[in-house]
Amino acid sequence: MTPPAASSARERLAALIAADAVVRGRVTLSSGAEADHYVDLRRTTLDGEASALVGPVMLDLVADWDFAAVGGLTMGADPVALAMVHAANATGWADAHGAALDAFVVRKAEKTHGLQRRIEGPDVAGRRVLAVEDTSTTGGSVLTAVEALRAAGAEVVGVAVIVDRDTGARERVEAAGLPYRAAFGPADIGLGD
Repeated sequence: MTPPAASSARERLAALIAADAVVRGRVTLSSGAEADHYVDLRRTTLDGEASALVGPVMLDLVADWDFAAVGGLTMGADPVALAMVHAANATGWADAHGAALDAFVVRKAEKTHGLQRRIEGPDVAGRRVLAVEDTSTTGGSVLTAVEALRAAGAEVVGVAVIVDRDTGARERVEAAGLPYRAAFGPADIGLGD
């Protein structure tokens, strides 16, 4: 199967997010803030059609960044990272970057049994990694992942999210010294002006 062109994949993904992931009604966000809507991107990132678009859109978003592994705080980042790995394999990303793209999962807390790892998957120590998230409000989740990655010896090259709610995440991530990119803002998915 030929991967979709970046612009058509982006347009279709935005339409699917607007149709399936935007839930209207009063909700309390993970940050504690209240909103008139909720963007439940798991409805999109775990959907068969949409998940095939997430990878190409996100890889295109960070095409000029150099990294060897991608992931973030479980659970929002997991389908994003896997979609990017699958898209990288389908598009010859490894040929252009000298190695296959790996994924990792950052647990909210270190396991208390087994290997007691906080970051699952291939080792990130000494590697350039990209921290991802599905939706970002304040940047708190992705910054928790960044902290764990740095503690594990990874070099975090930046943060990329599918949807930025435009409520401070960019500013917090950039204040932490990292570049930040979002595939979509509120207006792109039918929220806002």
